[in-house]
Amino acid sequence: MEKRYDIIDHTADIGIVAYGRDLKGTFANAAAALFDLMADRDRVKPRLRRTVAVSAGDREALLVAWLNELIFLFDVERLLFKEFQVTALTDRALQAECLGEKLNPKRHALKTGIKAATYYMLKIAETPGGFEATVIFDI
Repeated sequence: MEKRYDIIDHTADIGIVAYGRDLKGTFANAAAALFDLMADRDRVKPRLRRTVAVSAGDREALLVAWLNELIFLFDVERLLFKEFQVTALTDRALQAECLGEKLNPKRHALKTGIKAATYYMLKIAETPGGFEATVIFDI
């Protein structure tokens, strides 16, 4: 299995570098990394499906909007997601199907509290193997 992401420590925050053969995979792997930081995704069951759509001015801002929308859904609706399928992606819009369930404190131990994806050190780059995206989260 190819590497999906790396965690990077940063002074008072935490970040990720997500990888993918294409941008859809990179955005999905960034979301997986986010939820792996927040909880044990292995314990999350794919019991509900949520369509998530976001738009932004450019590709980097779109990645931040995507991750912040997922954080919002966790904060407001207590949704933990396990699987992510990006179904449509342009430089300014994303639509994805997210599978997961509501937080159950008896089964889901939370790890890192994440406030937001930031623009600090934000980068999406094409690599010989596809794409990589660097995002720092405010914790």
